[in-house]
Parts: sequence; C-alpha cells; structure tokens
Amino acid sequence: MRIFIDRLIELFKWPVALYMLFSIPAYYKSFYAFNFMSLKCLALAVGIVIFYISRGMAGASRMGMQIIAHECTHAFFAILTLHKVTHIKIAEDDSGGDMSFKGKGNWLIVIAPYFFPLFCFCAMIGISIYTTFAPTNLILNGILGYFTGYHIDTVVSQIHDKQTDLPKVSYKFCLMFLPGANMWMLGSILAYNSRGWEGIIVYQKLINYLNARNWDTMIQYISSWL
Repeated sequence: MRIFIDRLIELFKWPVALYMLFSIPAYYKSFYAFNFMSLKCLALAVGIVIFYISRGMAGASRMGMQIIAHECTHAFFAILTLHKVTHIKIAEDDSGGDMSFKGKGNWLIVIAPYFFPLFCFCAMIGISIYTTFAPTNLILNGILGYFTGYHIDTVVSQIHDKQTDLPKVSYKFCLMFLPGANMWMLGSILAYNSRGWEGIIVYQKLINYLNARNWDTMIQYISSWL
C-alpha cells in the first residue's frame, strides 16, 4: 500500500505543480474576499506582531524550534503516506536536523516543511476542540496569528540555495509549486480564522470558481488569436 501511495503521489507531482502555478491569480484575487478590518482579522494580525516581537528575544532557541518544526513536518507527511518514521535527530549546535523513515518516500514528504504550517494546523485542531466546550473569543484568533507568523518566518528563512531538500524535487518544481502552495495555505488560515473549518470549504469553492473564470478568459483570449 505504501509503495502504491508513493507512486500515485509521484504521478501527480507535475500536474499539481501546474495547478498551483495556474491558480496563483485566483489565490491573489481571493484575498479581496476577506474583511481585514474585522475584529477576528485584527486579532490575527496582533498575534503575528506579537510573534515578531518575541522573535527578536528568542535568540538561538528560535533556530532550534524551526529545525524541530521542519523535521516534524517531514515526519507528519511520512506518517500520512504510511511510512514508519525511524528517527528524528536535531544537531546539538542547531545547525540542522535529520529525519529518516522506511521506504523510498515521495516529493510531498520532501517539500512539506516549505508550505505546510504544522503548528498552525495543530493550533486549529486545538481551537476546534476548545470551542466545542467553550465559546470562541479573540484570544484564539491571536494564538492562531502567532503561529501564522511563526510559519511565515520559518518558510522565508528556510528557502535558500543551500537548502538540501529543494534540489531533491528540482528547483523548477519549487518555482512552480511553492508560491501558489503558500498562498493557498495562507488563504486557508484566513478562512479558518473567519469561519472555522466551514470557511476553508467555502474558500476552496471560491478558488475553484476563480480558476474556472480565469480558464474561460484564457481560452477566449487564445481563440481570439486563432
């Protein structure tokens, strides 16, 4: 089963990259759908600001936490695709880390830390559990904002020419996939911040609608030149 999943994911590698590249205009337009002046969005923004304030005081521990998050995200996607994680190791000087698993693996495991906000995802699950017993409040939006800032900072700091993961999937793939994937994740976080899990479903429907419109526009443009 694990081998089948790996092969299936590898089969969709370039189609997914093309989809993300094509969807960038839709992701950009989708941000206009959010009310950034709402209290929930303002609380999210406050959380992001608090992260960047605390970031300056974190010192060396910040790098260690980024490496832990990086390797845990690799491990999370390895487990999702039915690979047994054998070890996760962080260098004592916080210069890097290593995660190994059984099996060949796939590109999703390799690229996951560069677009998937693991800590945000955990916070979203935690918020969902909390709100089943207690009413929602703006503090929860602030907490989500804090981890959103953490994700943005981690992705920006870890995408560079010395990163060993990126050549494994090819720089061409990264250029096609990562911009759209990160915009998609940010939009999904904003959607969750506004309306919970239902918001993410509505957000994806909006992306599909915008993509369909952009596709029709592109076809009409090409047809006009034929």
